This record gives sequence, structure tokens and C-alpha cells, in this order.
Amino acid sequence: MAADAMTPRLRMTSAQLQKSSNMPPAPYETAFDFIRGLAGELSEGKVDLPSFPEVAVRVRRILSDPKSSVDQVVRVVGSEPALAARLMRIANSASLNRSGKVITELRTAISRIGYNMVRSASISFAMAQIRNSNKLAGIEHHLQEVWQRSTRVAAFSYVLAKACTRSRINPDEAMLTGMMHSIGKLYILTRVAAHPELFANPAMLTEILEQWHPSIGKAILENWEFPEAMAQAVGEQEELDRTEPEIADLSDIIAVAVSMSKHGEDVPALVADLEDLPAARRLELTELRIAGVLKDSATEVSALSDALGA
Repeated sequence: MAADAMTPRLRMTSAQLQKSSNMPPAPYETAFDFIRGLAGELSEGKVDLPSFPEVAVRVRRILSDPKSSVDQVVRVVGSEPALAARLMRIANSASLNRSGKVITELRTAISRIGYNMVRSASISFAMAQIRNSNKLAGIEHHLQEVWQRSTRVAAFSYVLAKACTRSRINPDEAMLTGMMHSIGKLYILTRVAAHPELFANPAMLTEILEQWHPSIGKAILENWEFPEAMAQAVGEQEELDRTEPEIADLSDIIAVAVSMSKHGEDVPALVADLEDLPAARRLELTELRIAGVLKDSATEVSALSDALGA
């Protein structure tokens, strides 16, 4: 991936970084050097997530190949019983199995849920494995938060895409993008484990995570050759005030889903967060409709979150 694929925020100077914070110069120089190192890795196409299960890598590769067959996917997924069991659970979840007829074959399960759901499940599985890695001891609570938030955003993205039909966003693609929205945080955390000095200042670590993860996440998705719209949505996940396009797009879905995941069932707080923002208007999310979407989709969001492993 070319270096100019990184957003301007990943090319900010140390002085600019310090200006955006109240932190003292010395620790901020450390933070800048850390981020500059990540930017260098990503610009060279080096995306290495420690303890990222090989099966998740193989799933990503085989599903990116348009010539791959269902049988090939079944063989890859079947090589990891825990992932196969997760896919079976998803296929038999209340959200996707309306008939109630239990599926017992992995091939049938994969055909039912589709490749984007397989990708989402494999990423969720990988996050769980990373969280439990002995190599990353000491940051478990950060990894747990990323894992849980990702599955919630994925579920809300799925529900929003289904509810807001005018946008014509594929719900499975929206869910996968939601699952990937914090991949930048995951990448930062796996790197920061080798820099204990950054943990000495929790505020600095939090700022690094919040300020940089969208840009880094976008770069990772571009490196992994995900569709452009998905990479863009991850990079724009906090931009609820975008004035374009005229009709809601995947970026709007993800940005609103992120906001929904922060507020949970607190409708007044969510409405206040979305009030008069273009993304909410494009999705036609009035106060009444926001309450309706949360109420009507509560069971579906819970089922999807459980199935994905939150």
C-alpha cells in the first residue's frame, strides 16, 4: 500500500500532536514516535497482528479469491473446530434461522449465512483468540472492550442497514464493516504491549487509541484489499457531520452504529448525539424512529451479538 494512502492525520507532526492535547512534551514525543512507526509499517504493507489465528488469515485469503468454492471454504473453516462451531451457532441463531429448522452441516450453514458473515465470524474469533494470548498479558481489558464493542457495532450496523432500506446497503456487508471498525485499535494495542512507557499514562494511551484508530483501520482494510467503501467507512466512522452524499451510504451506517453502541438504550442521549446531523437525516432517523429501531431490533441485536461471540 502506498504511503499516501494514509490519511493526513497519520502524517501530523509531533508539535501538531502535542497541540491537540494537554500532555507534556516528553511523553508526547514518545507517542509520536510510536505512531510514526506504525505509519511506516502500514505504508510498507506490513500488517502483522500477533496471535492472529492462522485460520482467520486463511479465511480472509480464500474469500478474497473470486474463484474459491464453498467446498474450499468449508475445508478451511472446518480445520478450526471452534470457528466451525461459531458459524453453526450463527446459522441456527434466531436472527438468521426464521424457520427454526436446525442446521447440522457446516456446508449448509456457510451457504445460509453467506461469505460476509463468515468473514465477520472469523474476525470475531480472531479477536477472542488475541484477547486470550499470553503474549499480550496486561492489556486484556482493552482487548475485551474492543472485542465487545466490535460485535455490538456489527450487530447495530446489520440492523440499521435492514431498517433503512432506502440506502440499499447490504446488511451483511454493513455487519462485516462494523466488525472491522475497531481493527485499528486492535493493531495499536498489539503494538503498544511492547511499549510499557505508554501504559504509564492512561490518558495518552486513550488518546492514541481514539485519535488514530480510524485512520489506521482504514489503512489495514486497504492493505487487506477490502472493498473501498468498507475501508472508507472505517476511516469516516466518526464523521456524522459529512454533508455528502445525498443518500445514506455505508459510512453513515457505521457512524450511527458506533454512536448507538456508545449509548445503548439511552434514547434521549442518542437523539442528542445525532440531532441535526447529516448522517442521521440521510438515514431518516427521527427521535420516534430511533426509539422504534432500538425497540424493534433489541432481540435481533442481542442474537447477533451472542452469535458473533460478544
